[in-house]
Amino acid sequence: MKRRRAASEGASIEPPPGCYTADHHAATAGAPDASQRALILDWVVSRRIASGWRVESRSASQVILVRGQPVNHVLHAILTVFSCLVWGLVWAGVTLINRVERVALTVDAQGRVVQVSAP
Repeated sequence: MKRRRAASEGASIEPPPGCYTADHHAATAGAPDASQRALILDWVVSRRIASGWRVESRSASQVILVRGQPVNHVLHAILTVFSCLVWGLVWAGVTLINRVERVALTVDAQGRVVQVSAP
């Protein structure tokens, strides 16, 4: 699990090289338009997908990304009953270890990507 977490933290939320940033071209260029912000968001999302995230929902300026799978409690309950409660230990371990993580990525008017952890 630590290996997956380290890979996601390595995927930066910086815009692609050569793209508009608020600090770099503030004096010479205006704020990025909607299509440029969409390209910035596409760049960041593609880097996150490469590190194991998947897209849950998408709008023009925001993406909800998810990592992990929910536990199938019905299947584990059936296995626990048929194994005379022995499978309950495995079920408890899977429930404690397996987590679903969500983050919302938004591109603001200056072209910066903002990440917010979602429940």
